[in-house]
Amino acid sequence: MVIRKASKEDIEAIYAIEVDSFSVPWSLESITKELENPVAYYLIAEEDGQVLGYAGLWDVVGEGQITNIAVRPSGRRKGIGKQLVDGLIAYGKDKNLEVLILEVRASNTPAINLYTGTGFTDIGRRKNYYTKPTEDAILMAYSIN
Repeated sequence: MVIRKASKEDIEAIYAIEVDSFSVPWSLESITKELENPVAYYLIAEEDGQVLGYAGLWDVVGEGQITNIAVRPSGRRKGIGKQLVDGLIAYGKDKNLEVLILEVRASNTPAINLYTGTGFTDIGRRKNYYTKPTEDAILMAYSIN
């Protein structure tokens, strides 16, 4: 497994994972713009030339806002998500960010377990954050310092 910075050649693969993973996926255009966004940083998990997952964050004013982390259904429960989260944490440390923040669907137990297992803590709720279906988000943070 190789974890590497995403490139424009990965856009179609990221989009396919996005569609397979989220009830309201980002559009192909949104993903393309994200990879051109100067404050965005995206990682890819790749094995044998196949993109199995991706993760991204926005580096804004000393904080990292994690945008998405997703793994192909066939690659789940194999530690790929953890490797991607670890990669974002390493980036945050390298860039001297103070904290990484993310939202996770309150019913997404596997993701919550992943985040708590890598050191994120529950810091609050965002009511009705998700729309399909309507559901609260748990706001989680990882303190770098």
